Amino acid sequence: MTINEHLAHYSNLFIALALVAYAFAFFSYCGEWAFGTRSRVGAKASAVGREGAESAAGSRDHEAAATVSVGSSGVSVLTRTAQEDDEPTVAGESLRAEIVGRFAVMATVIGFALHAAGVLFRGLSAHRVPWANMYEFSCAAALAMALAYLVLLGLGKKVRWLGLPVSFIVLLTLGLAYTVLYTDAEELVPALHSYWLYIHVTAAVISTGAFGVATVATVLYLLKAAAEEGRLPRLSGQLQRVPSSGTLDRTAYRVIAFIFPLWTFAVIAGAIWAEKAWGRYWGWDPKETWSFIVWVIYAAYLHARATHGWKGRAAAWIALAAFVCVMFNYFGVNTLLTGKHSYAGL
Repeated sequence: MTINEHLAHYSNLFIALALVAYAFAFFSYCGEWAFGTRSRVGAKASAVGREGAESAAGSRDHEAAATVSVGSSGVSVLTRTAQEDDEPTVAGESLRAEIVGRFAVMATVIGFALHAAGVLFRGLSAHRVPWANMYEFSCAAALAMALAYLVLLGLGKKVRWLGLPVSFIVLLTLGLAYTVLYTDAEELVPALHSYWLYIHVTAAVISTGAFGVATVATVLYLLKAAAEEGRLPRLSGQLQRVPSSGTLDRTAYRVIAFIFPLWTFAVIAGAIWAEKAWGRYWGWDPKETWSFIVWVIYAAYLHARATHGWKGRAAAWIALAAFVCVMFNYFGVNTLLTGKHSYAGL
């Protein structure tokens, strides 16, 4: 089929408008942080600081206040604790900051809608799924990250503190895709003509976006724990705006535990597709190898937490190492290495 240039043009327009909306959201989240009062935030941060420091040191005390539910994946996920309901908020008691924060969420929703339209029109213009090269995958992964954040908000979680870093990462990823990685809509190469493209890559896109959200929480956890221990005095004021280190640690764990089965499915689906396309399930192609490395490190992270009670910095560094591998699997493998999965489109 020929490329519908008209729809491709609208796709580019929607992506450009999404960048504008995300930029408004990012600066609005900055405004929320700037206008929020520190009185209530500081008081609550002090009240929960002891619990956060214990979590940073690997304590298990906070588990006594939580219940445990076991999902179908068999991974234990901590449910919401009473303490989390009383965590400090970015806006504090400032009405102005609260209004700006709500405007930021509204701008994020508008940006997400425009972003989704851009991805949809890209697929319609090429008569296929819109994630067949690095530009399209970057757009889709950024969309998945924004979706993960909005879903957490929609579930009633107090995660607006994620808005600032998530909007920045989404804006950066989409901006790089639009300016550096952009390629015109093209037909698929023969090896990608399979329904497994819908299944395998969709799972990989959603997993990558969710892992990105978990990484944001992990980085904030490391900073917050250091501030609670007095090792980052210059950032202590700003970091009072985010929840305690224990809550950040649990947030990262919950997201990873929830999305890990989907990444497992993506790896298995890729192996099945490889057998259909190349006559073997596994050939240690660079993309296959690094996808497996990502799976192993995240599995080690979950196993260490479930069986050895690892919390705090040790587990956080494992999670960060896993996401570094996710990024190399995407950027490094696609641009530096050669293999059967070389579909960067650059």
